Amino acid sequence: MKLIIQVPCYDEESTLPETLADLPREVEGFTKVEWLVVDDGSRDGTSEVARNHGVDHVVRLNHNHGLAHAFMTGLRRGIELGADVIVNTDADNQYRSKDLPNLVRPILDGEADIVVGARSIETIEHFSAVKRILQRLGSRVVRTLSRTEIQDAPSGFRAISRDAALRLNVFTRYTYTLETIIQAGLCDLRVVNVPVGVHPPTRPSRLIRSVGSYVWRSLQTMLSVYLIYKPIRLFGFLAFLFLTPGFLLAVRYLYFAWIGEGKGHVQSVIVGGALVVCGIFMLAVATLAHLQAINRRLLEELRYQERKRSGGPSS
Repeated sequence: MKLIIQVPCYDEESTLPETLADLPREVEGFTKVEWLVVDDGSRDGTSEVARNHGVDHVVRLNHNHGLAHAFMTGLRRGIELGADVIVNTDADNQYRSKDLPNLVRPILDGEADIVVGARSIETIEHFSAVKRILQRLGSRVVRTLSRTEIQDAPSGFRAISRDAALRLNVFTRYTYTLETIIQAGLCDLRVVNVPVGVHPPTRPSRLIRSVGSYVWRSLQTMLSVYLIYKPIRLFGFLAFLFLTPGFLLAVRYLYFAWIGEGKGHVQSVIVGGALVVCGIFMLAVATLAHLQAINRRLLEELRYQERKRSGGPSS
């Protein structure tokens, strides 16, 4: 059994040595533990620092693509290297690596496909009250959309089985954390949590430059992923919102027409007709989007089978 610990990096030459010093070289249940650094086009000496500190595999991208792209690059490379389990952690040494054996245990025991390290948000001193509220609210939304019991959706400390890594796709460039959980849940992958500890911050977050921007981009990510996999629910709901008042207005007009007062309520016919037309349009969009989602699922299954054949041997 091979475990690969991947660390996506961007300009992390100052924090990477501390992160690597905390990573294990032996983990119970695995015969091999290797480190993989994905240098996302760093402008400093991140790649050289990684090699000088004994990293087994360094992938350097020619320019900065974003965290999500670096994460997926690491998954693909880990599969090529024959990983049975891939653990992702941050380069700023946020997560406590001594919890890594607990993180991979549910996969080794056959109980999970993806394990997310759940931080104790309420006890993290450097998290502001606003950030705690946003973390809880965001995780609740992701739980609802993904149909999982995820407790800390933004956590980047997670273990992924080989099969799950072969199935995951990331469409955005911003972050992989929310997108992969929603996708995993909607694709019936088993997602579980384990509690993990954190270290004091070594630098300000690069992902959350402002609360407003983070919330907006997170909402965009969640909505876009949900639209990809469950479009008929959203557009069907919108169709319901249009058709229901349109039908009620039509019934209202018919009632007044039946009692001989229909001439004074022509507006109900006009507004009701417009709403019904919008509702029918939404139903048409829902049908087309649903057919496209089915086609996407078929293409993803073909892509999964191709990745499985060409992804390298499992050791």
